[in-house]
Amino acid sequence: MGASTTAAVATRPAQTGPDGTGGRDDGPDPGDGEAAPGRTAGPPSRPRPPWLRTLLRGSACAGFALALTVLFLALPGPSAGLPPEGRTALVIAAAALGAWALTRIDEVFVALTAALALVLTGVVDGAELLGALGDDTIWLLIAACVLAAGITASGLTARLAVALVVRARTVRQLAHLCTLALLVTALAVPSTSGRAALALPVFVALAHVLADRPAVVRALALLFPTVVLLSAVATLIGAGAHLITSELLAAMTGTGIGFGWWLLLGLPLAAVSSHTATELVLLTMTRRADRRTPLHLEPARIARQAGTRIGVPLNPRQRRTLAIVLAVIALWCTGTWHGLSPTLVALCGAVAVTAPALGSAGMNRSLAEVPWPLLMFMAATMVLGSALASSGAAAWLAGAAFGGFAPGPGAAGAFLAAVVAVSAGAHLVLPSRSARSAVLVPVVIPLAAAFGLNPAAVAFASTAAAGFCHTLPSSAKPVALFSDVPGVPTYRRGDLLRLALPLGPVTAGLVLGFTYAVWPLLGLPLR
Repeated sequence: MGASTTAAVATRPAQTGPDGTGGRDDGPDPGDGEAAPGRTAGPPSRPRPPWLRTLLRGSACAGFALALTVLFLALPGPSAGLPPEGRTALVIAAAALGAWALTRIDEVFVALTAALALVLTGVVDGAELLGALGDDTIWLLIAACVLAAGITASGLTARLAVALVVRARTVRQLAHLCTLALLVTALAVPSTSGRAALALPVFVALAHVLADRPAVVRALALLFPTVVLLSAVATLIGAGAHLITSELLAAMTGTGIGFGWWLLLGLPLAAVSSHTATELVLLTMTRRADRRTPLHLEPARIARQAGTRIGVPLNPRQRRTLAIVLAVIALWCTGTWHGLSPTLVALCGAVAVTAPALGSAGMNRSLAEVPWPLLMFMAATMVLGSALASSGAAAWLAGAAFGGFAPGPGAAGAFLAAVVAVSAGAHLVLPSRSARSAVLVPVVIPLAAAFGLNPAAVAFASTAAAGFCHTLPSSAKPVALFSDVPGVPTYRRGDLLRLALPLGPVTAGLVLGFTYAVWPLLGLPLR
């Protein structure tokens, strides 16, 4: 499905993180083209001589090491409530944050180096690091990725998506039908980057059919990654950060958030925020005339462009794949009744979808689609988050930030609003959503308890707010993926900023509204 398109996009170098988030913004906006109209390019800058680059790099490393040394010396000792292990964990976490935010060093390398440093300094045991690589969450993602590979190989996703969007008769209908299709993919396809890659051929097919309406195509180019990111909160496997949050809650409070409960809490927010964002995309990217002009979509042409067929019954392989997916989702949602863990259910689904004469893809081919860097990154960041919690660093940091603060009548609400705002805006400093959760959640949990709030509710709100990462093309891999599609007009940096300005506050407001009014009705009280 869409092999040529995917291959063409895969050849573009992208500075992106292992969990589908973006890397550093290293060059001109790919959506802006070579040069803006009316702007002349200046003379080419001279490259720095090698000795100067070496000197600058060495000076930066020395300054970074000096800053970490000063931090270590400035941190208090056990007399102030910070154990030696917590002091070391804070310095290592600060080093990792600095490397992620300020350098181009591979994010997986930074995470593994930080985890090894925690082991070598005695903050965590070596068995904890090795055990993280075999954690249930890692196996859950592996199995879910194999299952997603089988779904993709069957052609089921492209066919269902095309069958849905060809029903549109207006631009608004098309936008909301695309949103619905993307929302459904969150139920079975893990990671935002995987869902974005899955949706790309459908977008390209629509772009070719709507080639005479470039404004609508650019709106769709922004709509697809926006919905992919905001709808991820629907499921536990929607992003690696969700699994990290659940693991940290289980370690620090004794109770995590399972697949069924996460689906119950996250799906309503995902639906509301995604369709709200769709309206914002339409308002910021299209004119009233664009939205009023009827659409005349040719189902056969769109299906041909997407590499699928519609109007004919599902073939036996697609029917079997659909049955396996529905069975897996049903078992995930009813785990409290049958007692099977989500990981075991996912493994059964992965085996079924790759079984000879039954499945739609071979096991070797499906395992090749597993994002192994993401899994290594997740394991390392889970160790980092666990170290901050178990060493006492997170509790000390929470006390240092609000020590001596007497909570007033509105203090809890102000704290919750601050958590949501920081979680939504942290992508400007730390692009990796998993890394943000590994650092923020261990601090948020004790602070929530100190303010008399339910730690699970505050941690869930923080993770949900982190779904907003739309400010820059480098903020998330789905955004970067749709920013430069060969042969297709796409959004510009200004379009992204124009959407982010209202979308950020709206997303934060929705998260706060659900925290106060909706989630308590679904079993997650704020207090």
